[in-house]
Amino acid sequence: MSKELNLSALQPAEGSKHSDNFRRGRGHGSGNGKTAGKGHKGQKARSGAPRPGFEGGQMPLYRRIPKRGFTNRNTKDIVAINVSALEVFDNGTEVTVETLLQQGIIKNPRDGVKILGNGELTKKLTVKVNAFSASAKEKIEALGGNAEVI
Repeated sequence: MSKELNLSALQPAEGSKHSDNFRRGRGHGSGNGKTAGKGHKGQKARSGAPRPGFEGGQMPLYRRIPKRGFTNRNTKDIVAINVSALEVFDNGTEVTVETLLQQGIIKNPRDGVKILGNGELTKKLTVKVNAFSASAKEKIEALGGNAEVI
């Protein structure tokens, strides 16, 4: 085996995946005519076949499992970075979401970036992100830097 097997590298075998983007029931020359991939007779061959998740009248799994809480539609997914991560920048640099992406400090800014005050900062920086914790703002400004909310 040439490739190492681990969960992050799982993928289907070469040639095993087929596109679902073709027209069924268009004559036997197409290779999918006549029964159009539904076989002969039976409930699943007919119109009105049971919906996905139907278990023949048995209480289906999605109804057997307890439900709790709700999903808030208005929640924001904020990426948090500590001030110690800003050490990679040179003195006097303007740090924005774009520069953080270029440096590889964040991979996906999602709904915003917040700077937290964990760690030490030794450089004067102008930081322009969506939010700051009080201690992070204090540390940036203590070195003569600037913490601007965008």
